[in-house]
This record gives sequence, structure tokens and C-alpha cells, in this order.
Amino acid sequence: MNRFASVIFWSVIAGAFIGPGTVTTAAKAGAGYGFTLLWALVFSTGACLRAGGLAVVVVVVGAVVLGCAAYEAGNVLGAVAGATRIVALPGPALAAAVGAAAAALLWFGTVAAITRTFGVMVSVMGVAFLVTAALVGPDLSEIVRGALVPTLPAGSGLLAIGLVGTTVVPYNLFLGSGLARGQELGTMRFGLAVSVIFGGLISAGVLVVGSAVAGTFSYDAIAAVLHERLGAGADLLFAAGLFAAGFSSAVSAPLAAALTCRGLFAGDGARGWDRTGALWRMVWGGVLAFGVGFGLLGVQPIPAIVLAQAFNGVMLPAVAVVLLVAANDRRLVGAGGLGGRPHLVAMAIAVAVTVVLGLVNLLRAAAAVLGLAAPGAGTVLLASLALTLALALPVGRAVARGRRRERET
Repeated sequence: MNRFASVIFWSVIAGAFIGPGTVTTAAKAGAGYGFTLLWALVFSTGACLRAGGLAVVVVVVGAVVLGCAAYEAGNVLGAVAGATRIVALPGPALAAAVGAAAAALLWFGTVAAITRTFGVMVSVMGVAFLVTAALVGPDLSEIVRGALVPTLPAGSGLLAIGLVGTTVVPYNLFLGSGLARGQELGTMRFGLAVSVIFGGLISAGVLVVGSAVAGTFSYDAIAAVLHERLGAGADLLFAAGLFAAGFSSAVSAPLAAALTCRGLFAGDGARGWDRTGALWRMVWGGVLAFGVGFGLLGVQPIPAIVLAQAFNGVMLPAVAVVLLVAANDRRLVGAGGLGGRPHLVAMAIAVAVTVVLGLVNLLRAAAAVLGLAAPGAGTVLLASLALTLALALPVGRAVARGRRRERET
């Protein structure tokens, strides 16, 4: 596979992490705080580059499947939200159409066909969000300052964490791990790097577009501002990007769930787990049906999102810690695969941030279930600092042992 083909193949990762949640979080950050939180997207893009291609499946399969199903509800609804601004059809009909298109792609499509579709979707998102961002006419010096100088305006702490969490999502690690088989390492890394960086730029474009909104954020507010300032074409362009984000994620979440289950229970050639196998189709079909069901009902999947936050809160730190240990174990990556001290420090920082993200999701889920106010940024940061310090010693010892360990033959 040449490098251009690798970029198209790994566009699946950008298409997976840029979903309605990313569009909403990034646009809301721009609407509330301008460009000052761009640095969070820069950090999370870098964290994705460090994580790509080395995931280890370490969590219970039920958490993975249910977590993907919960996110799938938001994916389908996001695609419908974009489509309703382009075609005059009722939401349930559009949800059914999104589900049918995703099912057809997963049922009949080969890996090559699916990744080419993601390439198209990512291209649509890139044109839609980046062109719209350019039309907004932002101050480039303010963009550079916001991207490179970390600042936290009052009240922005949890939103900054959300920007990182909506980019570094656990099921992307499982998706990348499942698709990486048979790939040449150097070409794979190049394709992943280009895809992740482009995805980060698209997310930054969404934030810039959101900065044009004054007052309460909503999709309708963005559409109204773009229509008023730039004409009818601009709000339709944003709607097309929102649809592409929702549809690409609506395909990737079921695919990630199926790949994870196959990795846990069987190999590529195991009965029932090949691309046309009954077990394979049952897993992705169940996740897709869950999301389409919420779209047909036309309701917001609040309980599902709370459940997904709880699972994500457990999964993300666990996956990050095991990833850090595995990536520094000579028996797994060989002496030549061990990164230097800067690489190790960067991974450790990324792991520490995932602990914060995990606690945010768990505390928010608990607060929602108990009917309490969401925890403040100070509470979350103090709790995550204590947990990070508690994990530092045992994890540090495990990493040190792995780097000293002789390579098994």
C-alpha cells in the first residue's frame, strides 16, 4: 500500500472521532470562548498520534458494545440534524435512511469500500467546515495564540476537557487496532498521522465557525448567523459537514464494536466472525439498530449518553494505562520499538489527561443519575490529581520493568 492509499485507508479514524459530539463541543467552545481553547484540540490531536495503532483490548466486551451503542444514538441524531437542514423530510424518515445506508455499507462493503467512503466523508467535512471557517474571516493571530498558548477562561475547564475527550475516544483505539492487521508499520504510521492531523484541523475549523455565534449555542443559532453573514450557501455547507460527521461516526461505531468482539472471541478466520458471518453482523447490526431506534423516536438519548459517559470513564484510563505499559515492553515491541525519553514523557502526560477525562465522565454520569449539579472543574482536577499520583508509582514500576526486560525469542 502506497502512502496516498494509506491516507485514504486511515481516514476512517478521522471520520470516526469527528462526530456530532465533536462538532457540538468544538462549536460550543468557539461560541463561548472564541479561539482560547484551540490548544486543547492541538493537545488531543497529538495524543491521538501517540496512541494510534497500538491498542490492547483490556475491557469487558459488554462495556465496549454498549458504549458504542450509546454513542451511536447521538451519531444518527447528528446526521439527521444535518440532513434536515438540506432536505425537507421528517426526522424519522431521515433516521431510517441513514440507518439503511449505514447497514448497506456494513453488509455489502469490503474494508476497502468502507475506507473509501470514509475518505469521501472526511473530504466533505474538510471542505464544509474549513471553507466555512475561512468565510467567517477570523483573526489569524488570535487563532495562533489560542492554539499555542494554553489558557482557561473562567468556567471553561470542563469544556476544555471535553474537547480532548471528544477526540481521544476509546473505541477509536479498538477500531485502529482491528484495521491495522497486515499493514506495513511505516506506511500505517504515515496514513494515521495525516488522517489525525487533518481531523484535528477540521475540529479546529468547527471551533472557528462556532466563534461567530453570540449568545446561547445551538445548531439553529449557527445556521442563522452563517445565513445572515455569508448567505444561504454557508449554512447549507455547515449542514453538509454535520451530516458527514454523523454518518461517518454512525458507520464507525458499529464497526468498532464488531472488530472488538472479534478480537476478544475469535480470529479473522473464525466461524461466524468473517465479514459475512452471522456473529459479526449481529454485533454491528445491534449497535446500529439501537442508534436508529432513537432516531425513529425523535428523542434525545439522555439515558444512553449517561451510560456511555460511565463506560467511557472506566474504559479510557484503563486502556491508556495498559497502552503505556505495553508500548514500553520489549517483549511486545522489541528493543527497536521502544521510544526515547521524550516519547515516554509525552505518553505519560497523555495518560494523566485521560485520568482526568475518565473522572469527568464518571462524575457527570453519577450527578445525572442522582439529579445533582455537575461537579466543578476544581473538584474534578483535585480528584484526578490524587488518582494520578496514586497510579504513578505502580505504573512507573511496570514501565521500568518492561523497558529493562530482555526480548523473548
